[in-house]
Amino acid sequence: MRGKFITFEGSEGCGKSTQSRMLFDHLKAKGVKAIYLREPGGVKISEKIRELLLNPESKISPQAETLLYMAARAQVVADLIKPALLKGKVVVCDRFLDSTIAYQGYGLGMDISLIKAIGKFATLGISPDLTIFLDLPVKKGLKHRFAKDRIEQRSLVYHQRVRNGYLDLAAKEARRIKIIKVEDNKEVTQNNVRLAVNKLLRK
Repeated sequence: MRGKFITFEGSEGCGKSTQSRMLFDHLKAKGVKAIYLREPGGVKISEKIRELLLNPESKISPQAETLLYMAARAQVVADLIKPALLKGKVVVCDRFLDSTIAYQGYGLGMDISLIKAIGKFATLGISPDLTIFLDLPVKKGLKHRFAKDRIEQRSLVYHQRVRNGYLDLAAKEARRIKIIKVEDNKEVTQNNVRLAVNKLLRK
């Protein structure tokens, strides 16, 4: 792959969407050929799966939930991510496989080794060059979420397991996953994001 793949991860309310979009806009302004997408989503089929997964009225088993996230991911990798990387573009993605490991693995207790195996199949073996983990205390993140989706409605204990899962992943894969503390000023957080990204793009 000639391009670079940058993903953003974090628990609810950490500002992933804001920070990832800010980075994308910054890269575009600098003349970098880049695309931006969110997970699950990015293409029509994946967006349909997203609606199903996040709908509070959906009754989905942990096993089905895990596989639906993988299905959405497989489609967007095939349709958008792989082609963009082959063209040498920078791909900025709001969530990727680490989310399934954290939310369905650490959070719901699904087998993490199985998630990774299915993930390798779904992603065509593509993994991020850099993952930005935006770290924020769980209570602080959740208190700003008013219209809660199906995942956000889960217990505080569940969301704490998710955050701890991310921290565990970051400790195990420190070269790829960079922990960036979420500051009250989003510009300060963004500056720290850009410092990490600049190191990657200078290689």
